[in-house]
Amino acid sequence: MTALTALAAAETPSLIQSVDWLAIAPVVITATVGLVVLLADLFVPERSKSVLGWISVAGLAAATAVLLPLRAGDRTTFCLTGDPAACSYTADHFALVVQFLVLGGALVTALLSVTAVRDARMPAGEYWFLLLSSAAGAALLPASRDLATLIVALEVASLPAFALVGMRRGDRLSSEAALKFFLSSVTATAVSLMGVSFVYGATGSLHLSQVADRLEDVPGQLDTLAMAGVALTLVGFAFKTAAVPFHFWVPDTYVGAPLPIAGYLSVIGKAVGFTGLILVTVIAFPAYSEIWGPALAVLAALTMTLGNAAALRQSADRPNSAVRLLAWSSVGQAGYLLVPIAAAAYAERDQIGSTVAYALMYAAVNLGAFAVAALVARTKPLHRISDYRGLYAERPVAALSLAFFLLCLAGLPPGIIGLFAKVTVFRSAVDAGLGWLAVVMAVNVVIALYYYLRWTALLFRAPEGAETAAETAPDARTKAPWPVTAAIVLTAVTAVVLSGAPQLVLRFAAGSLFPQ
Repeated sequence: MTALTALAAAETPSLIQSVDWLAIAPVVITATVGLVVLLADLFVPERSKSVLGWISVAGLAAATAVLLPLRAGDRTTFCLTGDPAACSYTADHFALVVQFLVLGGALVTALLSVTAVRDARMPAGEYWFLLLSSAAGAALLPASRDLATLIVALEVASLPAFALVGMRRGDRLSSEAALKFFLSSVTATAVSLMGVSFVYGATGSLHLSQVADRLEDVPGQLDTLAMAGVALTLVGFAFKTAAVPFHFWVPDTYVGAPLPIAGYLSVIGKAVGFTGLILVTVIAFPAYSEIWGPALAVLAALTMTLGNAAALRQSADRPNSAVRLLAWSSVGQAGYLLVPIAAAAYAERDQIGSTVAYALMYAAVNLGAFAVAALVARTKPLHRISDYRGLYAERPVAALSLAFFLLCLAGLPPGIIGLFAKVTVFRSAVDAGLGWLAVVMAVNVVIALYYYLRWTALLFRAPEGAETAAETAPDARTKAPWPVTAAIVLTAVTAVVLSGAPQLVLRFAAGSLFPQ
């Protein structure tokens, strides 16, 4: 009997598998620190609530540091026992680069939030728990390799963000922004879930690699179901990327949200959408590239055109015009990020390396711009572009940093990394035979130069009135809090290093981020 039992055990694949804890450590650490902060909030006295912020900062720094031992990009876990190649979690180079972007961006957001939570008297425990939960979901998403985990990660990243947007209690704009963001996102998620169910019905699998194989040979009676599933799945991720016509929530949400959260949504929220879009198109749905390729190319053209046109119309004296310009600018930048994904339908999937390279540049400089905006808002809370006039006379370092960030976004020297990133995106369109899209992008880059340079020039103009630099210098009461200064310095140093050595980012555009 013992021999028969042993033989049966040898022939039957084990349903028990080991978990690669190091591979999932960045996500686990972030989520665990979030729970620790939530529990600690029950015991920490009100006067010491700032310690929760520093615990969160330390946790995000630790989660980012854990990426170093994973840099080989060869770890997988939660794989099917019958098909070891079908795994739910893969720590490849694509996942690690996006996780670095997400966790690094969340770290900068946390530094900006330390002061904002205290000044706005937001509930500290809830704020930090929600931020860490959202960051954990965003870090999980790039490593997800099945549709179920992908949707769960997407919602874990998104649901806390709704609450973070509406965290300023009693603020009408904040509540309205949270409601609009919530209703729009829930609708898009419902559409995506329907699409995923259609894809599962047509293929019988949720793992991206198996879905890709089975979509190559879909029975004729299921072809319409599969195409509908592909289209509906893409809708949800297009919403997260703020692509036109799914962009309508962006300006009001950014204006109503606390400024650090607006920066978080502009970078990490966008990274979540683009990561999901890359995974479902390039990995799961290459068989239907003739559907999603042209659709994404058209979306890219519409998104960059409408975003830049709306940013161009922002009046300098209008309240919240600075935040609205950054919001519409992020919509325009989303159009550029879509170009290499669309190009992947016509050429090699390695084209998406250009999207990753551009996203790394965009994350550093856009978070830096929001960091300077958070500093200026401490004395000029109307968030007007005109409030930045003469900033160089008041805060030279902040003005020079913002000028550099804006020039990077415009793609002008000395923002070399912005120029190189745009060139890689432009080249991906040309290499894929999308000459018309490259022309549209070139026109939009020229349009964007106007509003970026107009804001940059305003920083160095003489302040209004008869104030001198000495009279307008910040006193002790308006001295920049060091966490905000640290966020500005961190993003500025990153942008300068990338501009000084653009190959650190551009090598991602030249090679494959996915295992062959």
